[in-house]
Amino acid sequence: MTVRFSPVKSPASFKRAAEWALPYWTRGEAGRETPQDLFRVLYYGWLVAFTLKVLGSAWDVSWHFRWLRDDLAPPHLLNSAGTALVVALVMIHGYTGYGVDKAALRLIQWGTGIFLVAVPLDLINHRVNGLDITSWSPSHIMLYAGTFFMIAGVLRGWFMGAPPGRERTVVLGAFFAFFLENVHFPEQHQEYGILSLGAWDNGVVYAEKILLQFAADQMGRPVDRTMVTGFTLPVPDYLYPVYAVVAGLSVLVAARMLIGRFGAATLVAASYVGFRTLIWPMLTYTGFPPSALPFFLVVGALLVDLAFLVRIPAVRAVLGTAVVTVGAYGALTAQNAVMGPVYGALKGQRELMGSPPLVLVSAGWAGLGLLVAWAAIEWFARGRRPREVPAPPPATTPTVTAPATP
Repeated sequence: MTVRFSPVKSPASFKRAAEWALPYWTRGEAGRETPQDLFRVLYYGWLVAFTLKVLGSAWDVSWHFRWLRDDLAPPHLLNSAGTALVVALVMIHGYTGYGVDKAALRLIQWGTGIFLVAVPLDLINHRVNGLDITSWSPSHIMLYAGTFFMIAGVLRGWFMGAPPGRERTVVLGAFFAFFLENVHFPEQHQEYGILSLGAWDNGVVYAEKILLQFAADQMGRPVDRTMVTGFTLPVPDYLYPVYAVVAGLSVLVAARMLIGRFGAATLVAASYVGFRTLIWPMLTYTGFPPSALPFFLVVGALLVDLAFLVRIPAVRAVLGTAVVTVGAYGALTAQNAVMGPVYGALKGQRELMGSPPLVLVSAGWAGLGLLVAWAAIEWFARGRRPREVPAPPPATTPTVTAPATP
């Protein structure tokens, strides 16, 4: 796939936009030559789509810890708006072949397909099984998996087609931040759950009565602490730290590898955690439950960046895994040290620090998983660099030779 450079156009009205876009609406194979202005419009469209989906998903978890589930809840509608834009972009890429190579197109199509299949399955699951609040249910995991492949395809398309420069780096980092958000999303159940449980212990209840009673009836228990614990922390305690280290930090390793600059992993993690920090007061001060924030991801990301100062990939993977695992668990331990009944003492939470329960003995499994993932990323990404757009040959003036004198 190559990108042809041309002046960027800025349609000032719908009519001009249509006149600009219609000539591009032609059937083509993936990898066809893509004008620069069209390439940028498509990928900025992806940024808008992912932004809508992230805003909806960020609101969604908090919503489900307060209200009884509703298919047409505002967070679902906001997420659906992003999904509609995703479907439109997939159709454009698939029909025209612009902006993607074959591999990127297949990833985007398969990811979108998995996501769209998971939506009705999730609705059926809720109809059959009731509340199913856990983020770790099979239908929810299908949603994350579909989004995973979708963003992976978009990352590849931008990585392979964008010309070198600051814009390419910044947008690549933004896509990785969306990637990290999707990977870490199921962990928010425990991040909201631990503070909701702390609130219960202090006599503050975030969830409405009908939601608690519905969950209690589903568990066959009265509304007591055992029921609330099952509602807020329904998965084993070791899952949160192991998944955070293996899955979350693997995304940051890939980000540092592909962006290729020191500090890339830290900026990606800081962007995600910063977003969570900014929306925290917007949610809590409008009456929604608070969540613990994964500040340890920034610590882990900084250690990933430092590990890449080692030049030998195999040594970097082994040494980096050891340092990052210890550092991430250390940061988690620090957050746990200030976690307790103080969370939930007042609605709105006065402390930002805290994390779900930490099982330190799981560090070995987390380190082993990260080592395997890190080595796989190093092997896969080795030698894969963005294609340089060849510069046109310099114009030359033909040399006229005078005919020889007979």
